[in-house]
Amino acid sequence: MPATVLVLVETINDYLPILEHQGFHLILAPTPAERAEAITRHSGQINAVLTRGPLGLYADEIAALPNLKIICVIGAGYEHVDLQAAADRGITVTNGAGVNASSVADHAMALLLSLVRDIPRCDAAVRRGEWPKIMRPSLAGKRLGILGLGAVGMAIAKRAANGFDMSVSYHNRQHRSDVTYNFCSTPTELARASDFLIIATPGGLTTKHLINRQVLDALGPKGFIVNIARASVVVTTDLISALEQRRIAGAALDVFDAEPQVPDALKSLTNVVLTPHVAGLSPEATQGTVELVGRNLVAFFSGQPVLTPVELPSRLSNAVL
Repeated sequence: MPATVLVLVETINDYLPILEHQGFHLILAPTPAERAEAITRHSGQINAVLTRGPLGLYADEIAALPNLKIICVIGAGYEHVDLQAAADRGITVTNGAGVNASSVADHAMALLLSLVRDIPRCDAAVRRGEWPKIMRPSLAGKRLGILGLGAVGMAIAKRAANGFDMSVSYHNRQHRSDVTYNFCSTPTELARASDFLIIATPGGLTTKHLINRQVLDALGPKGFIVNIARASVVVTTDLISALEQRRIAGAALDVFDAEPQVPDALKSLTNVVLTPHVAGLSPEATQGTVELVGRNLVAFFSGQPVLTPVELPSRLSNAVL
């Protein structure tokens, strides 16, 4: 009997035949109501769940799926998947780290260019019949700081250094000996060493609110910040305050705390560029991501090691019993 996969992701329908051709039976539940109904109606049938970090899979949902064996997360982040609940049940969790790195890096640089060169405001002015001569900074020769030098951070660094002659610094959990970029020991030190700061770190408790008022003040009134990672990394109220008071020059954001809701304060600012969490969306990235999910599922249900396992916490089941 083929394994049944509950698909919670709303952006991959065109590529789901990849999984169907591999013999998997799919249940599509992209809305909250459909998700709840599918878990209730098909609880004993579901063997795998396909989700993404912001959608997650919660402890009560995992408990409601007695035959769940594997959770596949699209993208690198898995912040709303209850890893402890998965570990206690012996459920495997995989992610898609690195698959959409090129797409996210492209979007990060597009946001940076749009923000620093003030492209949206210039476009709007021309459409109104105006012809403003707006003087804006160049990217060439500037200092770029990257918070999180994983696959996405590395792709951004290469584009910045090789394409725009920018010097690159980074802050990571650990110093990387395989790169020549300048390592900064704290986010504040990184901001102080940067003209532009791009956030490319995973979400979750370990990175929550790394970017606060202290970091933003270190970036300074001529500094720009771009977030293509997770909104949880930034204290949003501190960011809005810094933007309103012009303690930083501007921000470009692809992620928000309560998506799809965006604070009105951000939407009203002229020194902000906003996109609807689309950095990782491209045909190439989506196809590659679904193909990786397929390879992980095939490996798992064939009794082989999965390709991209997520490290799980120690099981608590025995201690509870």
